[in-house]
Amino acid sequence: MAAGRLSFTNITALAPMVRVGTLPMRLLALDYGADVVYCEELIDIKMAQCQRVENDVLQTVDFVAPDDRVMFRTCEREKDRVVFQMGTADPERALTVARLVEKDVAAVDVNMGCPKEYSTKGGMGAALLSDPDMIEAILRKLVSGVSIPVTCKIRVLPSLEETLNLVQRIEKTGIAAVAVHGRFKEERPRHPVHCDYIRAVAQAVSIPVIANGGSLDLVKTNGDIDEFRKATGTSSVMLARAAMWNASVFACEGPLPVERVMEEYLKYAIRYDNHAFNTKYCLCQMLRDKVESPLGKQVQAAQTNAEISEAYGLQEFYRQTQNQLQARRDALQSGSQPVRPVVDGDVTTMAVKFERREYPPQITPKMFLLEWSRREKLEQPQYETVQRSQDRSFQSTVTVGDKKYRSSLWEKSKKFAEQAAAIVCLRVLGIPEGRIGEEDSGLVCKRKREGKANGTTEEERSKKRHVAEIQQETSKIPAVANGERPEQA
Repeated sequence: MAAGRLSFTNITALAPMVRVGTLPMRLLALDYGADVVYCEELIDIKMAQCQRVENDVLQTVDFVAPDDRVMFRTCEREKDRVVFQMGTADPERALTVARLVEKDVAAVDVNMGCPKEYSTKGGMGAALLSDPDMIEAILRKLVSGVSIPVTCKIRVLPSLEETLNLVQRIEKTGIAAVAVHGRFKEERPRHPVHCDYIRAVAQAVSIPVIANGGSLDLVKTNGDIDEFRKATGTSSVMLARAAMWNASVFACEGPLPVERVMEEYLKYAIRYDNHAFNTKYCLCQMLRDKVESPLGKQVQAAQTNAEISEAYGLQEFYRQTQNQLQARRDALQSGSQPVRPVVDGDVTTMAVKFERREYPPQITPKMFLLEWSRREKLEQPQYETVQRSQDRSFQSTVTVGDKKYRSSLWEKSKKFAEQAAAIVCLRVLGIPEGRIGEEDSGLVCKRKREGKANGTTEEERSKKRHVAEIQQETSKIPAVANGERPEQA
């Protein structure tokens, strides 16, 4: 290996696992002692459509699909240790994806071992095992086309001879290592792992072989990892389910109490804005037979990371983290956006934020814009709001008199985004917006401006008047025996 390139000799790795191998789990595994971490299998067709986005708020690099979903998120902490695994059956697409991510990962891997239909139906995963020509074409294209190491992960074939012929052919493509799951394509975790096949592969090739498949039978503690290494004759080991259940299996003293591990995982999920449903899934895997416990039920019922944090008593950590992220977001936005109006297509934009403290409690820019529209006999302002998936912020566009306005800054809530859009419209049109200290424009009547009277808002007084009117009408209806009312016509 050249200096600075990732080595696969004598390592312990977090295996690629769908829905598990996202950024929080990878970072947790590194914390506990994993040398290398693989991301979950990501399909080439989806990744090829992604845009690389530097997320300055989360301090990550995101690969974002056209529908704004973050397909892959990584960060500097794992840059020289993370292996990007792709599902592919096409050399050109594989190269396109590898070149897209090669500056942000340590190596790329091709999945040739997953037996699940979502992988095999497109000729990917374990389906490749029956097409060695395609395997060779993909690997050669990658090895010659990117500057980082290329590896692959396979399952053993029905006969030892077939298995050895395949891995020797794979070795000649120039890849850096091969991971071998010691089960046949049709076998599942309940079947024993074929350590003898893995050992034979390790003896047949000169590149590093990474043994995989020993989680249930052979690897339960950190001390078992070396035993699995010896049983397979390999220099390296890759763990899937053992690490999914308790990532501290990578620690010398591991595994640690799973409650502690779950809390550390959740902190990473909060810090990196992991999708709540993915967070729930991973925590439920760790809970295992306790998934129906009171804690497990609370986790399953949660819909957001905030609600999950409550289940683990991490509300304060969640609040502090959100405040830090919002402060970073505000600093980045205020420092990089122009404050003068800018025409973006058919929309006029400005970099403004809605600061609630700058307005009286009972006054908002939306209220001023609505009153001005009524005075000018225009249609009521129409708001259209979108949410981006990277950080779940909101941006709103308001249409007034056939013209559109929005803030170029994203807000933490839909309501705030609408207020920011209203501010842009009001400032572009030179209309007062109701800020504290502004002279009375007459747009909003004195009663609304003063807001509370006798501890009651105008809206509440209106409701009370409505209730009183109903009671007055009701009192006119004659009483009927047994509390019944006359039939309505």
